[in-house]
Amino acid sequence: MNAGRDAGSPRLELALKIVAEMSPVKEGDIIPLLQRLQDAYGYLPREVVLEVAARTGLPASRLFGVATFYGQFYLAPHGKHTIRCCRGTACHVRGGRKVIRAVSELLGIRDGETSEDLKFSFETVACLGACALSPVMVVDNRCYGKMTPQRARQILTGLMERS
Repeated sequence: MNAGRDAGSPRLELALKIVAEMSPVKEGDIIPLLQRLQDAYGYLPREVVLEVAARTGLPASRLFGVATFYGQFYLAPHGKHTIRCCRGTACHVRGGRKVIRAVSELLGIRDGETSEDLKFSFETVACLGACALSPVMVVDNRCYGKMTPQRARQILTGLMERS
């Protein structure tokens, strides 16, 4: 590994604790391991993933491969609140583009971006699986159906006031 790596740093101590609690870590443990790490850090810092790979014997390429395959994992700092808008066919036909535009304008960020203050991350997804409620917006795992641009702005403005 890196000669400059400091495995005793406070940033890595939490990762090492998680690894110790899950030991021995096997191939089938990768997703729960990454989930726990992301819960602890808010995202998957590169140095944490590299240290975990070294400690578990799992290839770093495998850990990064899983982390980049699944949309639930983030390799860069992510906002406290995650807003997802569906861009699937049903949502698109029922005005989803207008909702996406309203969210983007209100938050001042585009799809895939996080606000500078790390309060909000905005994502569009291919389908949220709630087509009967289209267009759909999910805020911190809470689903809002029959969305309009005005309603999206109202929900997010309330969230901004509370954050």
